[in-house]
Amino acid sequence: MAADKVDPIHQFHINTLVPIHVGGYDLSFTNYALFMVIVVLLAGGGLYLATASRRVIPGRAQSIAEMCYEFSAAMLKDSAGNEGMRFFPFIFALFMFLLVANLVGMFPYFPTITSQIVITVTLALVVFFMVMIAGLVRHGLHFFKLFVPSGIPVVILPLVVAIEIISFFTRPVSHSVRLFANMLAGHITIKVFAGFVFSLGTLGALGIAGAILPLVMVIGLSALEILIAALQAYVFAMLACIYINDAIHPGH
Repeated sequence: MAADKVDPIHQFHINTLVPIHVGGYDLSFTNYALFMVIVVLLAGGGLYLATASRRVIPGRAQSIAEMCYEFSAAMLKDSAGNEGMRFFPFIFALFMFLLVANLVGMFPYFPTITSQIVITVTLALVVFFMVMIAGLVRHGLHFFKLFVPSGIPVVILPLVVAIEIISFFTRPVSHSVRLFANMLAGHITIKVFAGFVFSLGTLGALGIAGAILPLVMVIGLSALEILIAALQAYVFAMLACIYINDAIHPGH
């Protein structure tokens, strides 16, 4: 148990709660799957309870819900214009899911589901294929004009097109790794300093005095990580809005 308090990686372990095996595939229900369900319930239930009264003069909870709604709408409209608003339910759900997931992970002993690369990659692939399908449905083969920027000299056009294609198909990588790496690194750093506090606290009065500095660092890093949790949810959703704009307006 003491080793778990010091080990900064232990918090990311995936534990099987309900073993499920189908056709040789492991589909077990894990602690991270459980917290994904919890996050969906918290986000959806919280928004429902906050707006159920529909007061003309909103209370604090309704004001926060309306701010999140308006913030997501403005983010999408500024990036993709009025035509992009048809994707608003997806962007709003994505932003709220990530925001709540990141903030829930700040509570002790609660896993941060966005610190698992498989989850962030899945979300990034959902955005990628949605943009691809929406662009092809809307523009047909003209969607691939996205890879041919206008005004480029013919001499360097093949090189630019190659770069654009590589950039487009590597979007899920950068999109997912950015969120995963930030959440993983932040929580490891906090756990490392928390481990210092625990280890020094076992050394008596002198150790307790020496634990003050890492304790201050833990408090400061936790406050910073809350800001990063909100910022990373915004960045992920904002990039999704930018990619949606490419589906609507594939020409540069």
